[in-house]
Amino acid sequence: MAEKVLARESHVASGGAAALALGALGVVFGDIGTSPLYTLQVGIAPEAGARPSPADVLGVCSLVVWSLTMVVTIKYLTFVMRADNRGEGGILALLALVPEKRTARARIATVALLVIAGAALLYGDGIITPAISVLSALEGVEVAAPGFHGAVVPLTCFTLLALFAVQRRGTGGIGKVFGPVMVAWFVCIGALGSWQVAHDPAVLTALSPLWGVRYFARHGVRGLPILGVVVLAVTGGEALYADMGHFGARPIRFAWLGLVFPALVLCYLGQGALVLRDPAAAANPFFAMVPAGAATYGLVALATAATVIASQALITGVFSLTHQAVQLGLFPRVTVTHTSRHAEGQIYVPEMNWGLCILCIALVLSFRESARLAAAYGIAVSGTMGITSIVYFVVTRRTWRWPLWKALPPLLVFLSFDIPFFAANLLKFFDGGWIPVLVGAAMLIVMVDWKVGRSVLAERIAQISPPLNDFVANLERSCPVRVPGTAVFLSSNPEGTPPVLATHARRIRALRENLVLLTVETDHVPHVRPADRVAVKELGKGVWRVVVREGFMDRPDVPRALAAAGLPIDLSDLVYYVGRETFVAGRGGKMGVFSEGLFAFLARNAKSPSAWFGIPPEQVVELGMQLDL
Repeated sequence: MAEKVLARESHVASGGAAALALGALGVVFGDIGTSPLYTLQVGIAPEAGARPSPADVLGVCSLVVWSLTMVVTIKYLTFVMRADNRGEGGILALLALVPEKRTARARIATVALLVIAGAALLYGDGIITPAISVLSALEGVEVAAPGFHGAVVPLTCFTLLALFAVQRRGTGGIGKVFGPVMVAWFVCIGALGSWQVAHDPAVLTALSPLWGVRYFARHGVRGLPILGVVVLAVTGGEALYADMGHFGARPIRFAWLGLVFPALVLCYLGQGALVLRDPAAAANPFFAMVPAGAATYGLVALATAATVIASQALITGVFSLTHQAVQLGLFPRVTVTHTSRHAEGQIYVPEMNWGLCILCIALVLSFRESARLAAAYGIAVSGTMGITSIVYFVVTRRTWRWPLWKALPPLLVFLSFDIPFFAANLLKFFDGGWIPVLVGAAMLIVMVDWKVGRSVLAERIAQISPPLNDFVANLERSCPVRVPGTAVFLSSNPEGTPPVLATHARRIRALRENLVLLTVETDHVPHVRPADRVAVKELGKGVWRVVVREGFMDRPDVPRALAAAGLPIDLSDLVYYVGRETFVAGRGGKMGVFSEGLFAFLARNAKSPSAWFGIPPEQVVELGMQLDL
């Protein structure tokens, strides 16, 4: 098959399928696994003074079960997870599988723009998941102790603050207990659901999709908003694909089909059975499955642990997404701290961490109830799912060369769920849905502006850089003085003369006897093989061209790359020269005043190249220039 031309080189952790599946339970399924806390509570909540009708309860349960089946089991696990980039998944990894079309450097291809929009929406999802998950868990105490109501919001804010505060320590130690805790969670909710189903087996008829069809037959177009609730049950489905590189597709499928999917279905059906017997339980059907008192407190404790894990997975996902975006030139450089010597994927991004913390706590203080916060949830998730479906179709056509008759049916099936979900969530826009859209729009503007600005800057630098062959040929005349030592000039252009070198030679007229022109390029693969990482070319007169290739999940380390280059020169006395551009944001450039002004602001606040590339700051010399883009 055509898919086999792709380099399927997974770098997941070693271990048996059971061990990897256990790890996946603690990382991948936290978000989707805690959705039963609030989904049916919002979906079957009756109007004031009314009772939920049995037909509506069965209809919503049927829609939830079949959404889990079609979106997660069929779409992601069966189809989309086949589109891996050397074992890595996620929307940015999916983009890397699409062959690049030749376009003007300052333009962004349509598919790339779609993927950037999907990635931006994930940030909108990132501010809501921790807030709604922790808040819904702590609300369970109100079932046993109604007087606890006033303490729910403060305790939620404290829990979130503590969660974000420990991020800098890494998740290695805590992660060891994530898997067993989530096993306990899924076993518990599955057992509670089974107990309730046993008391009212009639709810099993909701396994038939006819109940979902009948729901819309009764309500017509007015029933569309229910899809904005049903989508809450599949939030986290994108995480299964995004975290595929950590565990592999097979362990994720094994964990889903062997434990998670059955437990979720039983839990949703159990809540439905309870509401059929006792309509008053619709106020909080999840916690109503256990008797009020000690059992409630125990379930709240387990739910809180599960929601913290779900939030942790989302926060870690935002860190990974940001790191990938920086490496692919879609986001300004930020501080990336590796919190583990053994697990490369464990990173901490303080700028994103505290930004998420502030926004999450602000959401809790603004909405104060998980049912109200659910109105803000769904637009970002459904939007990203729809974009994933479209880009997957592009991959099947352009990369795998599927004929249209083979590629189109899966797309139509996927969009038959994605589009109604997105349309239903748009109805919640003014009830809070504008929040993730606003966050996503802001991130989209930043990512597009940074991508375009970097392209225009590369063009401008190429214009002002003299041809490298001419520079080397005239080196004795332009720089008659050569002093002992080695100078490394960093440049984004692997072919021309680095502007910082040309400026240094023109103004100082003296250079070190060994010159290394170094460029770090990021490939559209997660990791680059060590044998392919460094390319060296001798240009004569003590000048060397070194190109270092990194994957979009690799950590740049220039000193280590130079040591591996095998240059026949002394590297003990190095000076790194880095260019520092200042953008004047005038009217004469290509970008326009606003776009260039935003790009200039982002560039000023981006992490310095020396820190990003792991260069000792005491060995760095910066030379600046002013440019109008």
